[in-house]
Amino acid sequence: MANGVAAVWVPVTDMDRAVAFYRDALGLTVTSQDDDWSEIDANGLMIGLNGREDASGSVDGGAVITFQPDGTIDAEVERLSDAGVDFTGGISDHEWGRIAPFKDSEGNDLQFYAPPTA
Repeated sequence: MANGVAAVWVPVTDMDRAVAFYRDALGLTVTSQDDDWSEIDANGLMIGLNGREDASGSVDGGAVITFQPDGTIDAEVERLSDAGVDFTGGISDHEWGRIAPFKDSEGNDLQFYAPPTA
């Protein structure tokens, strides 16, 4: 039986670029870094950046890491868009909340989520 999530890891081809994205663009804390494995603290959840053995191709699909913005989702999308992050789908509104999908520096799927307002 599972007892929670120990880590979420994503494949990266350029560790320095990936660490810079999670640290500088998203404002998360890097707790360890080397060429093959780096760890990012996302409010108590460890995100592992795993250096790919074969950088020649990527696999579509997989996990999506969803972040909650510090402020409004609109402000965070604007801030990251100004920094060069591509939000291809924009912000979409649903009865269960708002999402804004984007990709990290390595092409992994990420998104912001904001719960519905009352």
